[in-house]
Amino acid sequence: PNLDEMPAYRGVLEARNFEIVRDFLTQHGLLHQAHDFLMASGRFQTLLYKEEIEVLLRTPDLGGFQLLDLHDFPGQGTALVGVLDPFWNPKPYVTASAFRRFCGPVVPLARLASRVWTSDQQLSALVDVSQYGSHDLPGVTVAWTLRTDAGQTLGEGRWPDVDLPRGGLRRVGSLSCPLSAAPGACRATLTVSVPGTPYTNDWQIWVYPPRLDDLPARDILVTRALDDTAQARLQQGGKVLLLPRPSWLAGDTSGAFEPIFWNRLWFPTQTVHTLGLLCDPAHPALAAFPTDTHSNWQWWDLCRSSKPIILDDLPAGLSPIVQPIDDWNACRKLGLVFEAQVERGKLVLAALDLVTDLERRPVARQLRHSLLAYMASPQFAPPTSVPLASLRALFRSPTWLQQLEATVRADSQHPGYEAARAIDGDPDTIWHTAYGPQSPAHPHELVVDLQAVREIR
Repeated sequence: PNLDEMPAYRGVLEARNFEIVRDFLTQHGLLHQAHDFLMASGRFQTLLYKEEIEVLLRTPDLGGFQLLDLHDFPGQGTALVGVLDPFWNPKPYVTASAFRRFCGPVVPLARLASRVWTSDQQLSALVDVSQYGSHDLPGVTVAWTLRTDAGQTLGEGRWPDVDLPRGGLRRVGSLSCPLSAAPGACRATLTVSVPGTPYTNDWQIWVYPPRLDDLPARDILVTRALDDTAQARLQQGGKVLLLPRPSWLAGDTSGAFEPIFWNRLWFPTQTVHTLGLLCDPAHPALAAFPTDTHSNWQWWDLCRSSKPIILDDLPAGLSPIVQPIDDWNACRKLGLVFEAQVERGKLVLAALDLVTDLERRPVARQLRHSLLAYMASPQFAPPTSVPLASLRALFRSPTWLQQLEATVRADSQHPGYEAARAIDGDPDTIWHTAYGPQSPAHPHELVVDLQAVREIR
């Protein structure tokens, strides 16, 4: 919610819904972040509107699409679905001209296999134009460029002139661009336009090194558990990068890239409860990890294997480096990555998977690299102290299987009821096979792998 809208409610109308949010934010020490939450969640909303609308525009013989509304709906527990506020005023995070680039009469479209690439790959895309303008566009040129945020051109080109009759979708051609000139980890923007017209559109991609020889500095302990070794290192004044399994962390939170549907008051059974991320791209811990202030597509893999940590009981001065935005009906202070002074030592905790399958997960590999580089630098000086007991309280008591780092897999699982939930130590979660009209038949199989021969007593 944009709390700055509250004075616009006058007479018999009062913004009681926003007053509740304001009070929740105040209670959790987050009121000073209200505008930042608005901007980050709003830019994420725009990103998702763009993706969904372009999926529809890329559909041949499209009959049209319908939005719930162009402006916010203050009823039914409040639905902040609009790109305009309830008074039909523009919101501060998106302009009409920016929205029109992907939701207008003529829209260039790119079909990308991925938003994440490595510099030894070649970007490829198919390009269409959705043409529902007022008149035909005969013999027009369609051009493309791929440029990094620093302005370096990685590729550009144009296709032979093409006729774009109104009333349909037209394939323009394909493009291919080597990414070998990309300068390390970077973000680049693919732009497709019809020169001489206002019709242009763009998509961001992320390019990472194909491999990183990432050995932590000698004085950095990288560990999954806050065990005796990690605690001793902190007490001795050392550095610890703590990368716990999400199931080891306490709390009823769930990690996801997608945002909550409506809110948890109206749909209390949904596990998703966040509205994207808020982070500071200028923080030195993210210096080697290109990011916006808000969720973007490179965060997808990281968020789906994460668990937001509830930080309400930690010192008020603790400011997460990567902060999930909670449903505004709760407004808890959450963190995915944070730093702290613990005992005599220094800690970075990342509640997302920066351990498994890194050779095939360039985003996770790059974030881990960025955190380690920061911890090895003189800039690593966490400004807030956290008692060791408070840090321990963030964790569940690990089960025997978790202590052994057992893995689990199943032949079938329903979203929200994955196989890992069978051994996560949480009595409120279960594994369940997929269900619905096309649910798979019995028998089913759940396999727990102890990684080695173990003695069971």
